[in-house]
Order: sequence, then C-alpha cells, then structure tokens
Amino acid sequence: MTPAIKCTIFSILIILITSCEANDPQREFLPGEWPVYQGDNNSSQYSPLTEINTGNVNQLEVAWIFNTGDVGDRDRSEIQCNPLMIDGTLYGTTPRLKLFALDAATGQEKWRFDPFSDKRIYLQTRNRGVAYWASGDRKRIFLTAGNRLFSVDAETGLSDKNFGDGNGYIFLTEGLGRDLRSLDVSATTPGIIYKNLFILGSRVAETAGAAPGHIRAFDVLSGEQKWIFHTIPQPGEFGHDTWPKDAWQTTGGANSWSGISLDAERGIVYVPTGSPAFDFYGGDRPGDNLFGNCLIALNAATGERIWHYQFVRHDIWDRDLPARPNLLTLTIDGKTIDAVAQITKSGHVFIFNRETGEPLFPIEEVPAAPSDLRGEWTAATQPLPLKPPPFARQILTEDNVTNISPESRALVLEQLRLVRSGGQFVPPSVEGTVIYPGFDGGGEWGGAAHDPNNGIMYVNSNEMAWILTMVDLNAEYEGTVPSIGRNTYMAFCAGCHGANRSGDGKNVNPSLIGIDKRMNKADVLSLLETGKGAMPAFNVISDEHKRALVDFLFSDPLPARESAISEQVMEISYSHTGYNRFYDPEGYPAVKPPWGTLNAIDLNKGEIKWQVPLGEFPELTARGIPPTGTENYGGPIVTAGGVVFIGASQDEKFRAFDAETGEILWETQLPAGGYATPCTYEVNGRQFVVIACGGGKMGTKSADAYVAFSLPR
Repeated sequence: MTPAIKCTIFSILIILITSCEANDPQREFLPGEWPVYQGDNNSSQYSPLTEINTGNVNQLEVAWIFNTGDVGDRDRSEIQCNPLMIDGTLYGTTPRLKLFALDAATGQEKWRFDPFSDKRIYLQTRNRGVAYWASGDRKRIFLTAGNRLFSVDAETGLSDKNFGDGNGYIFLTEGLGRDLRSLDVSATTPGIIYKNLFILGSRVAETAGAAPGHIRAFDVLSGEQKWIFHTIPQPGEFGHDTWPKDAWQTTGGANSWSGISLDAERGIVYVPTGSPAFDFYGGDRPGDNLFGNCLIALNAATGERIWHYQFVRHDIWDRDLPARPNLLTLTIDGKTIDAVAQITKSGHVFIFNRETGEPLFPIEEVPAAPSDLRGEWTAATQPLPLKPPPFARQILTEDNVTNISPESRALVLEQLRLVRSGGQFVPPSVEGTVIYPGFDGGGEWGGAAHDPNNGIMYVNSNEMAWILTMVDLNAEYEGTVPSIGRNTYMAFCAGCHGANRSGDGKNVNPSLIGIDKRMNKADVLSLLETGKGAMPAFNVISDEHKRALVDFLFSDPLPARESAISEQVMEISYSHTGYNRFYDPEGYPAVKPPWGTLNAIDLNKGEIKWQVPLGEFPELTARGIPPTGTENYGGPIVTAGGVVFIGASQDEKFRAFDAETGEILWETQLPAGGYATPCTYEVNGRQFVVIACGGGKMGTKSADAYVAFSLPR
C-alpha cells in the first residue's frame, strides 16, 4: 500500500470518527443544573429546586466568594455574566472576559482561559454568559470575546485546536457577505446550541457604516459556517422591498444582541432583533426595514424563515428587542397553547402562538406622528398590544413629574416644557424628545423569568425618562460653517462622549476636554484605528475625517474651518447629543417614583398580578420618602420554592421576593452591584444561589466577585 493511499484511508477514518462523535446523543441535563444561559433553551430563568423556599430563605448565608482578580481601574469594569453549572462545575467570565471553571460547591478555581493572551490590547466588550456542548467524550465551552468565537475544552480550559483555523477560534467578521474586517462585530450574549449547530447573533455598532446583524449557525466541531439568515434582506429575499434596493450593501444593524431561544422539539429558534443603524435617523433607509425590530422564527437546521413579527417599523428610537423571548405553555380561554412571549424596552409583552406567529391577545395599530427632520421617513402606524397592560408607564406628563421636593418638581417642569413628550413614537427632534421608558427600558437584557407551571412572568423594569436631542450636521455652528472635524465628532463620538465632549461623568465614557494634556495626536489616531476598552475601532471613517477629528479634539477654543463638508458626513445629515437621562437637580430621576419595579404578570389572563418597587435610596428613605425603586440592570430568576431572586438595583443589594405576593422575604448587601441575572443549582444535595457582583454601572464601584448563598449546613 502506497503512502498516498494510507494517507487517504487515514483521512477518511478521521472524518468518519469525527462524524460519529458529532452525532452522538448530547448529554441530558439534570434538574438541579443550570446548563444554558438564563436557565434553559426556553429562557425560563426557572429552577425546580425547592430546598430554599419562602419559609427558610431568610436564613441564607454566604457559602463562598470567588474573586477573579482582574477588576478594571477607575471603576470602569463590569460583570454581567449569568454563569452555567454542569456536573458540579460552574463556568463564568471575569471583568476582562477570561473564562473560568470553579468547583460549584466550594468556589475553588479549576482552570482559567484568557482569550486575549495573544493580543496586547484588551477589549472591554461585555459578556453575559457562555454556551456548553457535550457529545461523547467531547465537552466544549463557547466563548465570544472581541470579534472572535472560541471553543474551549470544558475539562481542561485549553483551546480546541480543531476549531476554526487551528488556533481554537473563528473571526465573527468573516462570512457575512461583505469585507467587514475593519468593523465592529462581536457578541455580548451567548448563542444557543441545536444538535451540532451553534446559532449566534451579534453586537454591532449603532452609527452609520455599521456591520449588518445577520444570524448564523456554526458547526460545533469545526467552526464552519453552516447557514446565514440575512436580517437586511438581499435581492430576491423576503423583505428586500422594505429597504432601498442597495441598502443590503451598505446599511448595518438589525442585529440580535440579546440572545436566542430554542424549541428543540420543533427545531425552531426564536430570534429577537434590534434597530437598523443609524439608531435615530433613517432618511437614508426609507421603508419598514425588515428584519429590524422583529421576532423571527427560523428553522434551526437551515436558517429558513417560518414567521416573523415586526414590533417597530422603521425604528428611529433605538427600540431594540432587549431580551430572549420566553417559551411557555399558556391556558387562554380554556385552550392550551404553546406560546412565545417577548418583552420590550417600552414595557410591553407581546404573546404569540409559537408555531404560527398568531397574536394570542389583540394588537392595535396606533397612529404615529410624522417627523419634521429633513429627509426622514416614518411609518404611519405602529403596533401595541391591548393585553397584558404595559409594565412601565408610557408617557411623561406634568402630572407625573417628580414630587420628591417642590424645588425639584419646579425645575423639571421648566425643562419638560422645552421638549416634546407624547408617549411612544414621538419622532426625534432638534428641540429634544422624551424617550419614556428610556433607552434601557422598560424591559432590558436581564430578561424575564417565568414559572412553567402557572404561566406567571416576572420582569423588572426601569421607570426612567431620557431626552434625545438631534443635531443637524448641515446647520451653522456658532455662526460658522460646520467643520469636517466637528461633524465627524458629532456623527461618531458625541453619542458616548457628549456634544460638549464632557463625557458621561461616570467614568464609562470619559471627558475628552483637555485630551491634548493626556495624549498626542499620533496616539489618538492610533486609537481610532484599533479601538480600546469599550471603544471600537473606527475604520469606517476615512483618513481625512480622522485627521480632521483629531484637529477638532486638540483645538480649544474650537476652530471654524472653511472646508466643505465631505459627502460621507453629508449623507448622515443628523447626529445627536448623546444618551442623556432626564434627572432632577439632585440627580434623581425626573419622574415620580417608582423608578424601578419588579412585576408579576399572569400571561394566561393578560393581567398584572402585582408590582413592587425594586431598590431604594437610603438617604431618601431617611427623609420620609417611601422606597422609590432604582434604575436596575440584570434580571430575576424564579424557583419551585416560590422565591424570586434578583440583584440589579443601584443600592447594590440582593433580594428574595415571595413569588405569590411580591413581599420582600430577605435582602443582603453585596460587595458591589449585582448587575447580572443570578443562577441557582444543586450540588451534593445542597442548593446554591450565585450572582456576579461586578458593579460599574450607574456610577457605582466596580468589583470582581461571584457570591454564592446557601442555607446553613
């Protein structure tokens, strides 16, 4: 037998062995495990465990604390991870996106994997969890970090060198149909496993020139892309006529950043998407813009569309679908129906038949006002459900302006009268438009929990107003012709650093005033090329615009340039002054409390069962003001023991609520804000509840802790 024949036979054997292993039945998970992001494929955020229950939850104590050791400086790091627990091992991520495995009973570290070990630069993209797959002897953790998807051996923490290009990863920027190597494509939320496919959405930029948010499936062993669903349809595809004919070649967004749910029995994935880019102006993309702001039911094996529903047509409010949909079985008018429920940033729950997409409660078409921004196109109507009622207030009027002090109320009223406020779908404006609930919800990425036994959903909500103010890039600026640098800044930077370059005041997006005292021009140009921390690279901007932007940042007072505005910036037409929460003069939300709530919603009846404040400000309580609730990030879980667990609140506490009544049964102070969805599991007959305490949001301190609670031994 010749060497060539031997080599061929050997290759065939390897293929056959790999194929057999890949088609082995996947491991069945145990009821006491937490094997999937947010609990299970249905996104139930539910556990059948009952050791911890309403009668003893007040006895919980700290079982262990794991400190990752890599908290960021200047309180700019976070942990948003909902950890997994399989076969006695807990898997999570650190503030710097390192993957770790712990003994789930003791918190002792088993191994650690650094996705940036081959790179000097650390990308501060957030991570909300990982995915686990096992078949035969193969056990893999899938981690997204920066623009790469890694496959890691779940037992050793070593890269799977058979995945991707031999380094154990693939680039998410590849396989999207356009050369996107210079653009921001990452994933903050883990994908979902269907058989031997890893199905994944993405996080992309929200400015002009962003990458498209297509949905893809990858082979779990090789990393090969198996199918793609174009969320910005291409010629000949359904929905292409809802865009300008060439939009698919240049427009971005319409991405699924919040996660995907799976009906494994039916082989259907349910994919929520966000808005097209640019978020707040769509004059360059007239039309309804499918599949932006949609819930899409796809064949999990092929990526073919089964049905879809669009929640916002031609979104210009950043109304991304913020969380995985909940798959549950409801009883409505005596009929049992497998349903899918989707929460929204606007504080609504839309409920559909899981197979057909038929709404299970009526949805009305609400007339929507036209925009007065030059060149903007708006849809004539928008859909809103009649049941259940919204779990967040819908309009900021003078009647519900803050009342915590006469002075605060008077000053907020004065500001409110200068802007537009009319509920959902009031178009963005140069005067300023109130977005309420705000850009972060209503409902948000922490997701909603539901009890599969009774159809009750538990969802936390923000009751925050924000003000969106648009800037005409063609208008005069302080009596001068707009400069290329200033317009480039307004188009690409002002959303984070503010129109006046002062940052957000909370260390997340720093001030750029006086940057010439901290950096030189060459360093800033390099930063625009590579990105750093939470800032992506801006290679979509031409070299001319980058140099003009740097000149603008290094000039104080700001210069007037006689140069004409280039075609690239002219196409954008409008930018905005940043993401600005509407606060009173004391720094509290401009609306009457509550400012954050936890809600129980009976989805069978379409009714709110109870609503309670979530969080408080002790200094206001000391002034005799009842608990107000706070802005909150991270979601709840619910257990068969009748307990709802949630951190999320700005007061950095972890609480247990009675699932039936909403009564607080237990609370404790965390080492930092628990801005993540917790998990619960059982090891050696003992139930644990674990939450990541990374802090870093809403001006609170950062930390690096995972804290586990259990009952006394």
